[in-house]
Amino acid sequence: MKKTDTLLVGERTFCVLLLAFSLGIAVLAYQIAGFSSINSAGAFPLGASAVMVLAALSILFDLRGRTRADSNGWLDAARQFTRAHFPPRTLIFTALAIIYLATIHFSFYASTFGFLVLSMLYLRRGRLVSALAIAALLILMIYLMFTLAFSVYLP
Repeated sequence: MKKTDTLLVGERTFCVLLLAFSLGIAVLAYQIAGFSSINSAGAFPLGASAVMVLAALSILFDLRGRTRADSNGWLDAARQFTRAHFPPRTLIFTALAIIYLATIHFSFYASTFGFLVLSMLYLRRGRLVSALAIAALLILMIYLMFTLAFSVYLP
């Protein structure tokens, strides 16, 4: 990995947010069962959150002494960050996922089929027949797995 002397836009803010959320997860994990034993319900989440806190602190320590990113103010930095981390392809796929989650309670199979077809059409730039065939095969596999192997009937 290449180490630079200049911070990327939003790098320090991301690390501070990572630390804050990691500490929040640590508090929630401790509330599950405290640290009563190594095999208690909260032991794994508590250990994972401790690793996240240590990683965030390590990254923040590593960022010390670096110069600020090249930007002309807050608005320019926000534009650079958005352009680098939220390309249109990511935003459109995120919108598809949100629509899928909003429609999944109507019919699991129909919304999953629609999500798979639309995702494949968008991400693969067309190819309708293969998208329909792959989505149908996946839906059939999901149906068989849940009904035969797990004896769970999805709505």
